[in-house]
Amino acid sequence: MTDVTGVTTVADTVTALRGVADVWAARPLQERLDVLGRWAGAIRARRSTLVDALARDTGRRGLSEMEVDSVLSSIARHSEWAHDVLSTTPTRGVADPGVSLIPAPVPLGVVGVVSPWNFPLQLALIDAVPALIAGCVAVVKPSELTPGFVPELRASIEAVPELAQVLALVEGGPETGVAVVDAVDVVCFTGSVRTGRRVAAHAAERFIPAFLELGGKDAAVVTATADLDVASSAIVWGSTANTGQSCMSIERVYVEAQVAEEFTAAVVAKAQRVVLALGGPGEGDDLGPFIDPRQADVVIAQIEDAVAKGATVACGGTLQEHDSKRFLAPTVLTGVDHDMVVMTEETFGPVIPIMVVPDTDEAIRLANDTQFGLSGAVFADDDRAYELASRMLAGGISVNDICLTGMVPEGEKQAFKQSGLGPTRMGPAALRRFQRQRVLLHRESPRVQPWWYDG
Repeated sequence: MTDVTGVTTVADTVTALRGVADVWAARPLQERLDVLGRWAGAIRARRSTLVDALARDTGRRGLSEMEVDSVLSSIARHSEWAHDVLSTTPTRGVADPGVSLIPAPVPLGVVGVVSPWNFPLQLALIDAVPALIAGCVAVVKPSELTPGFVPELRASIEAVPELAQVLALVEGGPETGVAVVDAVDVVCFTGSVRTGRRVAAHAAERFIPAFLELGGKDAAVVTATADLDVASSAIVWGSTANTGQSCMSIERVYVEAQVAEEFTAAVVAKAQRVVLALGGPGEGDDLGPFIDPRQADVVIAQIEDAVAKGATVACGGTLQEHDSKRFLAPTVLTGVDHDMVVMTEETFGPVIPIMVVPDTDEAIRLANDTQFGLSGAVFADDDRAYELASRMLAGGISVNDICLTGMVPEGEKQAFKQSGLGPTRMGPAALRRFQRQRVLLHRESPRVQPWWYDG
């Protein structure tokens, strides 16, 4: 049932999935894990061709390799957690020790995943893997902008017949995504705030859960006590990796005045050494093109708005076109403030706006002056770092490092503000969100209770 395209077949696909959902949910956990384990083997067998397909669509190879490996790690990691997290071992009540508590959770049913183009494979499966382990069936609609990996992924699914019954891929544009939300029992959406709001409203009309991972405007705070070599290297990479097309990219930097000149000079020097992959995806992680060429227009408009309002382009800033693809070298902006769009709206491009602040209180105030709250970073000596990080209103704060929320999947966190809704998709708890929790409360020695009515 994986070979599906277009709107008209989505409802039929979900109907077929729903027909096998109870059988899949009733399988012992270890049997489901064995099926996922065989799928991991099928993915490994196609690793090279999957990487090639992702690289053709995205223009980068190193991160495409990382995507495939992250899916394999996800299957292994969630499988390792599953027995503890999804345990149905009875416990005894505390308020009433004569009552046994027997967990009897119910999988949520058909999970619909609508995923974006910036990490096409990883984000297509980041929710599907724990959903399947938790006993759900799933339909995934990858982005229509990066379809090249879908045939290879489909082949890996079809190599495991039991999996092909419970995991479907559907292809198409926004109308297909709408059809998925129309049909499923729970929707997982990764994308922009604007589209996420529509998904949430649609899901609310149907009274189904919506797990949303939306945009970010992640801030980095650099204090006078920071290791500036570490901070500058981290921020150049964290702002520009994958051409800045990541929800956890650093998109704003606040640096204390005492070290601003030295820090900015280091950032500019390191940004200028990053090479554009004009010759196509190579083995390294140098900057590829904008995956969606339209995003380049958004980024350039933000740069032009900043310059018109007094900002200075310290390096980069000029769009390059090569082989019908659009590239932008790492672009450092100085003299920025919150009157500029580049400091308030998601950029999704390789831009590093640096704002000088008088002290850390002002840095934290500005870092929290946003509609977003996905993640962030603090660079400071250990005496200050934890205190500052605990004041940032975002779900995952890296301390003296960058983008650790994507590197350390054990860290459970949720989005703040308009960066998302729903339980954590990270850590062991990511499994439990796909089950409706039910408990059987067993009175072990039945007797008439003193608080019941007489007769």
